Amino acid sequence: MNKNTLERVQQKKRILVAPLNWGLGHSTRCIPIINALIAHGFEPIIASDGLALELLKKEFPDLKAIELPSYNITYSKKANSFKLKLIKDSPHLLKTIKKEKSAIESIIEDENISGIISDNRFGVRHKSVPSVFITHQLRVLSGSTTWLSSKLHQKIISKFDECWVPDHIGTNNLSGDLGHIEGSTSFIKYLGPLTRFKKLDLEPKYDVFALLSGPEPQRTFLEIKLLKELENYRGKVLFVKGQIEAEQKIEVKNHITIYNFMTSKELEIALNESKMILSRSGYTTIMDLAKLEKKAFFIPTPGQFEQEYLAKKLHKENVIPCCKQDDFKIEILETSKDFSGFKNEEYQVNYSKLFCLFQSKGELTTNA
Repeated sequence: MNKNTLERVQQKKRILVAPLNWGLGHSTRCIPIINALIAHGFEPIIASDGLALELLKKEFPDLKAIELPSYNITYSKKANSFKLKLIKDSPHLLKTIKKEKSAIESIIEDENISGIISDNRFGVRHKSVPSVFITHQLRVLSGSTTWLSSKLHQKIISKFDECWVPDHIGTNNLSGDLGHIEGSTSFIKYLGPLTRFKKLDLEPKYDVFALLSGPEPQRTFLEIKLLKELENYRGKVLFVKGQIEAEQKIEVKNHITIYNFMTSKELEIALNESKMILSRSGYTTIMDLAKLEKKAFFIPTPGQFEQEYLAKKLHKENVIPCCKQDDFKIEILETSKDFSGFKNEEYQVNYSKLFCLFQSKGELTTNA
C-alpha cells in the first residue's frame, strides 16, 4: 500500500447529519443513521439547534456538533390557528433557510464535508456535495391547501440528490398517503422504518408509560392534562416529559415516576418494560412502537394535520386507538384492549448500498 492510498484509508469521509429541531423525532430517527455511518467508516458531524442538538450531543459526546440557525417553530395555542400561524411565520422561515444555506457554505469548506444528510432542513444542501433529504412526508397535509403544500414540498425535495423515506414501499406501510405518491421518481429510496430501539424480553414494570415530546406550548398543555388524569389511574405509571436539560431529574408522586428526559438506552428498557404507551402520534414514535410491537393510545397534537392523519389511520385499521386532546379522560385508556397493537414487519436497511452516494467512482470500483 503506497503513501497516497494509506492517507485515503486513514482519512475518514465526513458526513454532515442535520435534523430539524421540531420535537425530538427528527433527531432520534437520525441516531441509527449516525451509528451506521460510524460502523461503515465515516465520520459524522452533527448540526442542528435547540433540543434536537442537545439530544444528539448527549447521545454522541465524542462527535463534533455545530449549531445551525433556528427555525423557532412553535405551535399556536388554538388548534384552528395552526395553519394561519405557519403562514405568518413563513417570512421568518424563508430568512432562516437563507441563513442556513450560508452556514452550510462555510461548514462545507471549514470541515471538509463529503456528504450531507438533512432531515427536513430545507437549506441544508450544497450543489458540490452529495445531499440527501430525509422525510416521511412526500405529501404534506394542510387541509384545503394540501395540493399546494405538497407541491411546494416536492419541489424543495427535488433539489436534493436523493430522498430517503423511512417506511416500507408496499401497501403494508406506516405512513400511508404521506409517504407514498403516484409517479415517484427514482431518486426516492424507501429505507424501511428507522428506529434506535430493539425489542427486549423483559418483565412488565409499568402499566402505562406516558411519553411526551413536541414544540411548545402544546407539550406543556398535554403534560398538565395527563398528570391530572393519571392521578386517578390504578396502576404504575412512568412519565417522561421530553425536556432535554443539563441534568436528569427524577420525581416520584405516589404511583407516578416522573423524568424530565431519558437517554436512548433508558428509553429502550422502559418502553420494553411497559404494557402500554400513551403519547403523541408523531411518525418517529410510530416507527419505534411498531418495532417493539407495543400497544398504545395516541393523542395527536391539536391542529397538526400529519399527526391527526396518522392517529386516525391507525385507529381505523384497529391497530391503535386515539382521541382529541380535549376529549381525553383516564377511563378511555380501557378501549386499547379492543385494538391489536403494533405487529412488526422485519426489515434490514442496506446501509452499504445506501452510502454509495458518498463514495467516488474510484472508491466504488475498489470496494466492489
